[in-house]
Amino acid sequence: MRRLAPFVLMSLFVLPFGAQPGHAQVLDIITAPKTLVDRAIEARSARDILTDNRIVGDVNRLMVKFGTVKASTEIYEQHLLVTGIFNDKALYDQFLAGVKEVKGVKKLYWHVVYMTEQEEEKGKKEGKLLDWKDALALDVKVGFNLTKTRGIADVNFRVAIDSYANVYILGRARSQPEMNKVINITRETSGVKKLFNYAFVRP
Repeated sequence: MRRLAPFVLMSLFVLPFGAQPGHAQVLDIITAPKTLVDRAIEARSARDILTDNRIVGDVNRLMVKFGTVKASTEIYEQHLLVTGIFNDKALYDQFLAGVKEVKGVKKLYWHVVYMTEQEEEKGKKEGKLLDWKDALALDVKVGFNLTKTRGIADVNFRVAIDSYANVYILGRARSQPEMNKVINITRETSGVKKLFNYAFVRP
């Protein structure tokens, strides 16, 4: 359910030979057509959707500027979620500063972490961090469970997964019972370690 601008999708295919895009970028490629359909039928104004798209585009341009695909974004009504792992502290600091300067963001949920490559590899070996394939599979599983559940308007929600198997939800529930369904379905999905619910209820 992640969104990435077309020019960034194109950049994924010109990575240096042997480079492996993160699970977030792979999922962006897979879900791009669904994203366009979802946003077309959402109960939101075109201006609001365009504003979200512009903000994500600005963040994506920062990734292009700094030459990285280490971060992934989700957004709903200018509430911006950024996740990822950076191994370069200077790059991490530059990216954070750049994201904070993006205009129009009402709320920033920053879940990007810095760790050395050695720490990341150690975390994967010890099973504390998911590799990109497992994170991708979990992301798809959560999204599928929400989509197939009656009473959940999945087009109004954004789902993100990080390498710690944490799930993040943005969006709008039309009622508290719908919100409760989203929370319960997500928490009950096999493999989910922790849920960060940033969605809200608005009829």
